[in-house]
Amino acid sequence: MARKPDPQWLDRMYNNRALVPDFGRHLALWAERSARVRELENGTLDLRYGVGPGATLDVFPSPRANAPVLVFMHGGYWRSLDKADHSFLAPAFTRCGACVVVPNYALCPQTEGRSVGVTDITLQMVEAMAWVWRHIGAYGGDPNRITVAGHSAGGHLAAMMLTCLWRSHASDLPPRLVRNALSISGLYELESIRRSPSLQADLRLTPAQVRKASPAWLAPPAAGTLASVVGGDESAEFLRHNALIRSAWGAGAVPVCEVLPGLHHFSVLEALIQSDSRLNAIARELLGLA
Repeated sequence: MARKPDPQWLDRMYNNRALVPDFGRHLALWAERSARVRELENGTLDLRYGVGPGATLDVFPSPRANAPVLVFMHGGYWRSLDKADHSFLAPAFTRCGACVVVPNYALCPQTEGRSVGVTDITLQMVEAMAWVWRHIGAYGGDPNRITVAGHSAGGHLAAMMLTCLWRSHASDLPPRLVRNALSISGLYELESIRRSPSLQADLRLTPAQVRKASPAWLAPPAAGTLASVVGGDESAEFLRHNALIRSAWGAGAVPVCEVLPGLHHFSVLEALIQSDSRLNAIARELLGLA
């Protein structure tokens, strides 16, 4: 039997802020650029998609009618960051013809006095996606062409959306609400997260939650595909997760599974909006804008 990794080693592997000493520069840049986008772009901010804490989203429409829709789910280990930190991603895609939606969610371990877990957040994203399907037409988006993307914990949530049985949540939803997904530095099994003391202190994952919310431990999606990428300079654990989902779901469900050289956990997200990057090309192809 393979030896389980030491919890302190797991803490090191998942501590991206320690692994990237200038992480603060990246987060500050995201916030600065995002504030400028929210001020200058024609976005509709803080639309409510549900009744719970954090249940708001921002929509950045495309100048084109019936545009493909990109829903981006932010990272932060389900316990930090905000949609407002990620508005900077929108212009790269609205200007090439996509409608961009950035949802928020409640953060672990508590938001507004309520206990919050990863499974709660996953269900919130289901609720957000249902809102998008029902309402995005009013903002020029095509509800039949929805791509979901996410970074880190958001990459986990994006993968989970492919596994969702939509009609079990509401009878008006189509069986294939999500066309495809892009997971950037995604996390696909949560047992290693549960065994990382610094993360578990806030996430409070149970074995039952791990089983329910680990994409790699769930059946491959019946429809739709996942593109999974990770930065080549990320930790051994993030590289393992990226390979794991292809192994678990197969090449049919995960046709793109790539390591992008020279990128760490923060710069890999910035590559998403660089028009000459491989990651931007993958996203545009998923949106049908290649």
